[in-house]
Amino acid sequence: SHGRKKVFHIGDRASFSKTISESDVYAFAGITGDFNGLHMNAEFARHTRYGKRIVHGNIPASFISTAMGMSLPGPGAIFIDQSTKFLKPVYYNDTITANIQLIEARTKSEFYVCTIKGECRTPHGEVVIVSVCHEMISMDEVEIVQDDED
Repeated sequence: SHGRKKVFHIGDRASFSKTISESDVYAFAGITGDFNGLHMNAEFARHTRYGKRIVHGNIPASFISTAMGMSLPGPGAIFIDQSTKFLKPVYYNDTITANIQLIEARTKSEFYVCTIKGECRTPHGEVVIVSVCHEMISMDEVEIVQDDED
């Protein structure tokens, strides 16, 4: 084996923060091919309801995945799905924090199927994204303690 298994409890939390720079947005556009003027063209964006360029919503939404893959439950986790609501725009140079919480863990053969609630916030505490995700992780890699529901 490779050392002791990590142990998690229902209700455990993790987070990931990043300031989204202009170069992050340009790199993302290059990777995905999404060069929508709302994200890329300051003059175009100025004439929209947002008044300036906004970040592709899937950049901060992916920070929820980062918190899952790096921390809770961490390496070995396999993303199954993510249901996401984009509540408010995110602008260039906003620092966004993704907070996640382990809500439920079901067992399926030798895996846990975890339900994780996520949200992304600005430094002012404004919620810009909410998300519910499911992921799988092998029982060989982690143990999830189910608290008694008496």
